[in-house]
Amino acid sequence: MPAFLKNNLEERTTNFSKKVVIFLKTIKKDNLSLPLINQLVRSATSIGANYFEAGGSCSKKDFKNKIYICKKECRETKYWLEILAEAHPESKNICRELWKEAHELTLIFSKTILTLENKK
Repeated sequence: MPAFLKNNLEERTTNFSKKVVIFLKTIKKDNLSLPLINQLVRSATSIGANYFEAGGSCSKKDFKNKIYICKKECRETKYWLEILAEAHPESKNICRELWKEAHELTLIFSKTILTLENKK
């Protein structure tokens, strides 16, 4: 992976995690929102964490596995954003913006996996 792409995605996934955390601080904490917040913060921050781990992979197989986890966590994040938007309609716009970014990251990781598979 070219260095500029690696650094760009490191920055992008980190910024995404930060935006989700900042957003979740604004959500009213109650019995409904707490489990959603916990799930969302875990999946959203896992994207960047696994991408950083992919950068230190010891093999191509390990790298591909970490990228696959990034994709999986992006998909899960989109799910939790959709549920949170339903539970807190006043947050639909920010959830929609974060969902779009998670979707773009999903597409990037999907393409990366496809490229790795085609190199076999």
